[in-house]
Amino acid sequence: MKTNSNLPCPGFTLVEIMIVVAIIGLLAAVAIPNLDHARRVAQARACITNLAEINSAAAEFAMENGKKDGDAISYPADLTPFIKLNSAHNIPSCPAGGTYSISAVGTSPVCSLGSTMDPAHVMP
Repeated sequence: MKTNSNLPCPGFTLVEIMIVVAIIGLLAAVAIPNLDHARRVAQARACITNLAEINSAAAEFAMENGKKDGDAISYPADLTPFIKLNSAHNIPSCPAGGTYSISAVGTSPVCSLGSTMDPAHVMP
């Protein structure tokens, strides 16, 4: 049997490997900003959903206790019985780290991040 030692070894050249690494880097450069934007949009939507739940709990509190628009609310103590609590038995918090507040019946709850974030954490 004849063997030929002049045949090239099978495998990839350095240039081919560098091209593949460059393509992967380019794809990562495009994907990472889009993933960050999707995360911020999801956090804003979750925050707005929490604000809507707090608003509904405030309306239920007012109806149950005979309160009218403008009456003070002690947040979160007054609303805890009227809202679904998280696993730590607290009112859900803003996923982006903001805090919620509501001062009176008939007013909308607000997130401390408000319109400082893009997209905004504000009820429509």
